[in-house]
Amino acid sequence: MFKVISNEILAENLHRMVIEAPRVARARRPGQFVIIHAEQSAERIPITIGDADPQAGTITIFVQAVGASTLKIVSIPAGGFIKDVAGPLGRPTHMGDWQRVVCVGGGVGTAVLFPLVKALANGGKQITTIIGGRSSRFILLADELGMLSEKLLITTEDGSLGCKGFVTTVLAELLADPRNPPQAVFAIGPVPMMRAVAELTRPYNIETIVSLNPIMIDGTGMCGGCRVMVGGEMKFACVDGPEFDGHLVDFDSLADRLTTYRNQEAALRHTAEACRIRKEEHHGQQADS
Repeated sequence: MFKVISNEILAENLHRMVIEAPRVARARRPGQFVIIHAEQSAERIPITIGDADPQAGTITIFVQAVGASTLKIVSIPAGGFIKDVAGPLGRPTHMGDWQRVVCVGGGVGTAVLFPLVKALANGGKQITTIIGGRSSRFILLADELGMLSEKLLITTEDGSLGCKGFVTTVLAELLADPRNPPQAVFAIGPVPMMRAVAELTRPYNIETIVSLNPIMIDGTGMCGGCRVMVGGEMKFACVDGPEFDGHLVDFDSLADRLTTYRNQEAALRHTAEACRIRKEEHHGQQADS
C-alpha cells in the first residue's frame, strides 16, 4: 500500500498528488511514468511522474479526473492509500546536445511537461515554454514553469490570459524568426496539438519530440495495447517510449486507437456519477434525520 501524503486541486478535474513511494522516487528519471492501481478491482492507469523527492521518498503525480478510474484515484484523500504504484516505467527523456529548446504544453499536457522542463533547466538549456488552455482557468503551473524557463508564453482560446489563440500560433511566430531558432521542440498534449506542432517544425527540419499516452495495461510490452506506428514500424509506448520523434508518428492510427473504449468509458462515468449522487442523497437524508 502506498500512502497519499497530499491531494491538491490545481484546476477543474486536475489534482496534484504526492505519494509515498521510496523505491520509485530513488529510481525515477524525467520522462518516466508509473501505473496506478487504486484498489483490487480498479483499472490500471499510466501516469507520468511529475516530480520526485528521493530524500522524502515521495513522488508527485498530476491526475486529470475524466473517467471512472481516475475519479477513483483523485477521491483518495491525504492519509489514504493506493494499492499499487508500479514503476518507474518507460524510457527516460533524451536530453540531447541542444542549447535552445522550445517546450509546448496543451491542456493537462502542461502537467506532464513540467518534469521535462525541470530536467532541461537543470541541464543548462535555454528554454522557451509555451502553454495553452481553453481559458485562464485551464492554465496550469504557470508560476512553476516561468521560474524554470528563460521565457514563458501563454495562450488561451478565449483570450482571457496571454495571447488569444492556440499554442501553435505562438510557435509558428518563433519558428519564423531567424535570429534565434530552436534546436529542438518538445510537445505534450492532445493528439491534434502534437500533430500540428510536428507539421509546423517539419519544414525547418527541427527535431521534434512528442510524448504519447495510448491505451496501456501492463506497462511492460506484453499486452500490446499501447502499440503505435512510428516511421512505419510498430513500437510499444510503454517500453520504447513514451517519447517519440513527432515527424515519424502515425497520428491517424494513434487517434483511432484512443477511441477504442469510448463507449465503455462513457458508461463507467455515468455509473460513477450515479453512485456519487446516491451517496450525497444518502448523507443528506442522514443529516436531516
